Amino acid sequence: MEHRFLPDTYYMSIGSHEPVLEVKSGDLIHTVTVDAGGRDRKGNQVAPRGNPQTGPFYVDNALPGDVLAVTLEKIWPNRNHGFCRPKIAPNVLEPGHENNVPSSDIFNFVLDFDTNTASIESPSPALESLTVPIRPMIGCFGVAPDRGQSISTATSGPHGGNMDYRGFEPGTTAYFPVFVEGALFHIGDGHAWQSDGEILGTGIEIPMDVSFTLEIVKDKLIQWPRGQNFEYIFTAGNVRPLDEAIQHATSEMLRWLTQDYGLSQPDANILIGMYVEYDIGNVFDPAYTIICKMPKSKLPESDSSALIHIGI
Repeated sequence: MEHRFLPDTYYMSIGSHEPVLEVKSGDLIHTVTVDAGGRDRKGNQVAPRGNPQTGPFYVDNALPGDVLAVTLEKIWPNRNHGFCRPKIAPNVLEPGHENNVPSSDIFNFVLDFDTNTASIESPSPALESLTVPIRPMIGCFGVAPDRGQSISTATSGPHGGNMDYRGFEPGTTAYFPVFVEGALFHIGDGHAWQSDGEILGTGIEIPMDVSFTLEIVKDKLIQWPRGQNFEYIFTAGNVRPLDEAIQHATSEMLRWLTQDYGLSQPDANILIGMYVEYDIGNVFDPAYTIICKMPKSKLPESDSSALIHIGI
């Protein structure tokens, strides 16, 4: 079934909020998000700044111990201008490095949908030719965490959240552990373009038209978000410091290979050691995100017919 939903309320945390729509596993939802500053497609301020979330969406028969598979079918800007803050996060620079860019500075970008590019509006001659392709992605999304927690959209964790990984783009399926009845899926923080790490604390922030399919994988325990696209399977570790994020992402990949692909521990270890690729998600916010990727071309076929998505 397809659903079209226009929000009038947005949440600044991911938690067990009152659901806005009840759907069934396999349903397709069409909706919209606002930009990180809380402005909608018309530029109206409809929410506070800080990654407002559309949702949550309640999925029938989703229970703790299941997995919610979220296939991002469409992500596209619904406004022709976005913004970006130009100051690199202090934690990305050497201690004591002086960076005198005011935190309040904002650069605006104009989107050209004929050429699918975004160009900066800047008084600086050095930046007059700064043009990037439109590569839409979702920065912040996930499910309600356990124990009644409501976690700020400024950060991330096992539930997902503000991971700001540029690989969460159309055609990607993300997998989240379900912690509460209904899963309670939230989505927001669209970027027309972003480099690795979101080291400015922003990409090109913009509202989006989004479409996604929600599907339950029953009785499947995962500990951290997972995902797949045409080329890779990947896992996310969301925590600080960076080495712990790498540990979580790598352990989750090792569990995936041994539990769902039938690999022995030695075989899974050597496969990861030979072919793993690491991407950097968010390194601006309280929790860092590290992505551990494995090329699908190097994987055996899954031996579990029960896993609709997880073992592809």
